[in-house]
Amino acid sequence: MQTVSCHIRAALPSDINAIQSIYAHHVANGTSTFEEIIPDLTEMNLRYEKVVNAGFPWLVAIHNNEIAGYCYVSAYRPRIAYRYTVENSIYLRHDMGQKGIGSQLLAALIKACEQGPWRQMIAVIGGTDNHASINLHKRHGFTLTGIQPNTGFKQNRWIDTVLMQREIGEGSATLPQTNF
Repeated sequence: MQTVSCHIRAALPSDINAIQSIYAHHVANGTSTFEEIIPDLTEMNLRYEKVVNAGFPWLVAIHNNEIAGYCYVSAYRPRIAYRYTVENSIYLRHDMGQKGIGSQLLAALIKACEQGPWRQMIAVIGGTDNHASINLHKRHGFTLTGIQPNTGFKQNRWIDTVLMQREIGEGSATLPQTNF
């Protein structure tokens, strides 16, 4: 794997065009997302605003002055008891895989989440054959917590969902802040 250095920073509204383009490629060509209709810029802006307005981190990786990938966390589930658990998402530009950018993004995302009240991070990965994402998460301390067989149908085939999880900060060793 050829590792390239990149600058990781908080995403800005001006990044949405590049973010939408990256995601569109994954929707149209891959199974890492089960979405099948490419969201337009307005929808991507709404998603971005919902995440950042809720106080969750959304980061981008800059390589050669271009956005090479992005990541964010969002609420894992809407019920209040899940408030200390987040779900991560990472997408790289189609030509930026196997360069260490995903690893840099995930490390920065974990670090950002450690500054918040969250204690668990869940990865919901499309496909048991998505070795790049599974291995990336393993390298960053995620463990396999389950496989849901044949839960998605895309590109004319059934796709499993892989669930991985890691603790953030103190994890379950202490009680969380009650003012959140």
